[in-house]
Amino acid sequence: MSKRVQAKHKLDRRMGQNIWGRPKSPVNRREYGPGQHGQRRKGKMSDFGTQLRAKQKLKGYYANITEKQFRRYYAEAIRLRGDSSENLIGLLERRLDAVVYRSKFVATPFAARQFVNHGHVRVNGQRVNIPSFLVKAGDVIEVKESSKQLEIVIVASQLAERDVPDYIEVDHGKMTARMTRIPSLSEVPYPVHMEPNLVIEFYSR
Repeated sequence: MSKRVQAKHKLDRRMGQNIWGRPKSPVNRREYGPGQHGQRRKGKMSDFGTQLRAKQKLKGYYANITEKQFRRYYAEAIRLRGDSSENLIGLLERRLDAVVYRSKFVATPFAARQFVNHGHVRVNGQRVNIPSFLVKAGDVIEVKESSKQLEIVIVASQLAERDVPDYIEVDHGKMTARMTRIPSLSEVPYPVHMEPNLVIEFYSR
């Protein structure tokens, strides 16, 4: 498991957007960037800067995936048939920690990574503690029996700030979820606009 070395809200401030749609995000109060020069008017960003920003935002959204791992997703996305940017989103949404987060078993992508890593999740009856494990359509994800009454699980399932997307079927009574299909970009409920096409352009320079 890679260590997250920066506070998650720093990314919100740097991007000037509430990336996870959380009510406690500092961007809700201060839309400008951090630091003493944060309120200065910014000049027009270069194409490289725009692509880099899109990559940082998407990479950060999934609990700050490491650069090495994110580059592997890019390589797999361009190898697969079809639209590479759609393939990239499909791969990211298939991550086990992403499915756990989308299913509202925990409150944040960062909590989802830790939750999986600590062995609270089973896939098709088997314990899986690898957050980057790729779920297939039809796989059944379940919170293990001894973890179903954890406070973080109960609180997360009742959060009103986001809904479970249509491509995941969830039973919060049994704490089980099933990914019914690999989603397209338009189906993924990002709180902010994501541009995976710019990420593809960034790596293919």
